[in-house]
Amino acid sequence: MSDQAAAEYRIEDLAHHSGATVRTIRAYQDRGLLPKPERRGRSNVYGDTHLARLRQIADLLDRGYTLASIKELLEAWDAGRGLGGVLGLVAEVHGPWTDEEAARVSRADLDERFGGTSDDATVNEACELGVLERIPGCPEEFLVPSPQELAVAAELYAAGVPLPAITGHLRELRGQVEHIASRFLEFTTEHVFARYLGQVPPTDSDAVEAAALVRRLRPLAQQTVDAELARAMRLFATRHLQRHLGAAGAPQASAPASVALPAGTVRAVQELVGAEHVGEFVRAATERELQARRMNDLAQRGGRREPVDDGE
Repeated sequence: MSDQAAAEYRIEDLAHHSGATVRTIRAYQDRGLLPKPERRGRSNVYGDTHLARLRQIADLLDRGYTLASIKELLEAWDAGRGLGGVLGLVAEVHGPWTDEEAARVSRADLDERFGGTSDDATVNEACELGVLERIPGCPEEFLVPSPQELAVAAELYAAGVPLPAITGHLRELRGQVEHIASRFLEFTTEHVFARYLGQVPPTDSDAVEAAALVRRLRPLAQQTVDAELARAMRLFATRHLQRHLGAAGAPQASAPASVALPAGTVRAVQELVGAEHVGEFVRAATERELQARRMNDLAQRGGRREPVDDGE
């Protein structure tokens, strides 16, 4: 007999220890996500296996998996195919994609960094965008998933950028960055991970190898974006400065002036060459006049030439 008897739970006790409701536990049983309990008389008895399975389901749900996909994973586990590699792959993908660590900030500190006045609307928008996260039981304190992002917003505000413009820019930027992330995932899935995704769920060995590749490739997206952003900023910042200040030493070209022709002249030209050829006729006439003036100028210069003294 073992020193410690296996734990046994009624459904109410199982709900208390797992954090799931009694109704949820019964629904998981009906969907085949949870093994059937042991029947003792008129009561159902659950064990540590059920508790571990409920915690496993809750963890996968938190990572964004649907109940249907969770069922496939658990069925693979129950069939003896192994789930350790798959869960390792899940953990690798769900893990942090940056070395930055979250921090906390008080409401008083936020108000001081952004104008010194309390602005509930802006705080609510920051929470909606995920720049801030509310902490249950601490209404005057917030979690900051990316202190760097909050610091950028504070610097822009100090430089004179209004808060609505900052949040609007963040929304626009987020949409563009999410597109880049989506394309990177499509690219790596097609060329790298497709061979590991033939079976759903993948075999344990394939999942382990795929998890190792995720670790290797994870920093590549950020490194590529950083390099391309630096190149683009250098290029466009230079153009932007030249457009506003003018290139050093370069003469500023003046825009051609528009000349309005008298209505009578335009009608006469239309009668002569047709409305569709007015522009062409005016250009040709102008060029002819310029050429005539040039020839006349050359002739006048030749007429003013001093006579040659032949010594007579």
